[in-house]
Amino acid sequence: MTGTDVTDLAEMPGDWQRALAVVAHPDDLEYGCAAAVAEWTDAGKEVVYVLATRGEAGIDTLAPDVCGPLREREQRDSAAVVGVDTVEFLDHRDGTIEYGLGLRRDIAAAIRRHRPELVLTLNHRDTWGGGPGAPWNTPDHLAVGRATLDAAADAGNRWIFPELTERGLDPWNGVRWVAVAASSTPTHAVDASGGLDRAIRSLLCHRAYIEALTDEDPEEYVRSFLTGATGRAADRFGGRPAVAFELFAR
Repeated sequence: MTGTDVTDLAEMPGDWQRALAVVAHPDDLEYGCAAAVAEWTDAGKEVVYVLATRGEAGIDTLAPDVCGPLREREQRDSAAVVGVDTVEFLDHRDGTIEYGLGLRRDIAAAIRRHRPELVLTLNHRDTWGGGPGAPWNTPDHLAVGRATLDAAADAGNRWIFPELTERGLDPWNGVRWVAVAASSTPTHAVDASGGLDRAIRSLLCHRAYIEALTDEDPEEYVRSFLTGATGRAADRFGGRPAVAFELFAR
């Protein structure tokens, strides 16, 4: 135990080869878990990114038709920094993603295409942090996170979305875990010591978004945010900077 009624974070399982990360927007993974991704790709594991939107509604001063392609480029650049070569976009509309069969089908199709053992997503709960006064989460994050948890099972059932089988996407029941980054109730963690510098560079690739978000120097802002997040997890992970996840076994 570390403190009163606070459990240590367990090591994330390492006996897997392929992971699929599914989130709503460009920058979600860079804020959430890029240091862990860098550690995994260094170890020879394969990680693919799937984004529900291109983040086209994310910068108030840029029209969506200008913002979307810019943020797509930033996302591809940021993924490459941590060793991710494949980035796909599902083209749902930023800010108005709806949880439902269409979203579940799209994510299940991605799972069948890439056949991961580990699926990653972002906090699907109502708030960030869970305590009194915690910031409200966005509808896009809620919808995509929840749909990803459900699609991990949908992907393995041939009678759910049989049209995917007709498209040549055979059922994949090989997902062993779904890991939720930025959860208020994490259970596991990945040592971020080796991947933190690349995670900082990866988030900095979203420069247009960051410069619209804050007046702080982008590098100082990014370094402070990510070292703070990994440092908080360190208190429950033997003092090591870490990326924390809530892990659901399947």
